[in-house]
Amino acid sequence: MQKLLAAVAAAAITSGCGYISGPLAPLANVPGPIVDVAALQRGGVIYVHFTAPARTTENVLIGEPLTLDLRIGLRPPAYSRDQWAAAATRLPERESKPGILASYEIPAAAWVGKDAVIAARAIGANGKETDWSNFVTLPVVTPPAQPAEVKAEPAPGGVRLTWRAPGAHFRVLRKAGDEPYAVAAPDLAQTEWLDAHVVVGTPYTYLVQTIQPLPGHKEAESDLSEPAAFTPQPPPAPITGLRAVPAPNSVELSWDTAGPDVTGYRIYRAEGGGAFEKVGETGAVPTYSDRAVEHGKTYRYSIAALDASGREGPRAAPVEVSLP
Repeated sequence: MQKLLAAVAAAAITSGCGYISGPLAPLANVPGPIVDVAALQRGGVIYVHFTAPARTTENVLIGEPLTLDLRIGLRPPAYSRDQWAAAATRLPERESKPGILASYEIPAAAWVGKDAVIAARAIGANGKETDWSNFVTLPVVTPPAQPAEVKAEPAPGGVRLTWRAPGAHFRVLRKAGDEPYAVAAPDLAQTEWLDAHVVVGTPYTYLVQTIQPLPGHKEAESDLSEPAAFTPQPPPAPITGLRAVPAPNSVELSWDTAGPDVTGYRIYRAEGGGAFEKVGETGAVPTYSDRAVEHGKTYRYSIAALDASGREGPRAAPVEVSLP
């Protein structure tokens, strides 16, 4: 019997069934590293954000709040993390849930003209700290000028945006209706831009920034401009009631008023069966006298209405007139 029991026990050990191990080593419970610190300068503020660790170094979910330690300083001559941390400015610690995006705003004035070095670490509820995160070096400059006098106006082909600001690089953000703002023009070298991708009747809102390129593929942004809003309207309606009457030394044209938003009219003329060419423009009064005509010739006329932006509506149906 004893031999049988010994054989059964040996088989159990060999198969892994009923195996009894020693006590497991306790978990270290050290928060995982912060790896996504990012920073940029906008106006007189340095914006920093990163994600608080969600797991420990042993890939166990963290269940308790973390303490975040963010610092900003200068790179010491003989660089070491400990030297940097000891000399860096420590922002007030804050508590954060694991896995949450943390955002900071740091006044830039004290760092203008310097390369600011920024890093963060997390401290668990048990007091155990992560190593320092990735280090971000940000050249801090005098804040770029905020664009002023931003105007959005109708223009042939879309909406024309203009502004006033020194600098050589600008960015335009656009919001269509209730959608969030999105970058519409990432890098412009002039203080105007034509938005050719608009829909009639949709309200648009625009913001402009001055951008200053920095070493290391970085950039400083100005504060956002005041918003400029515009809702594109349809072009003028077609002209109706066009009449051409021969006079002794001219052709007198008249037509029906195209609407209250019309600021002028464009006159087109064709000789005989030739192509139409623009021969003149007039104000909001719906009449025109064409004196550049010759007796014995036949002319065809068409008219198009213009709005305040210079957009041209559809041309009227042509009328023909012959001078004796």
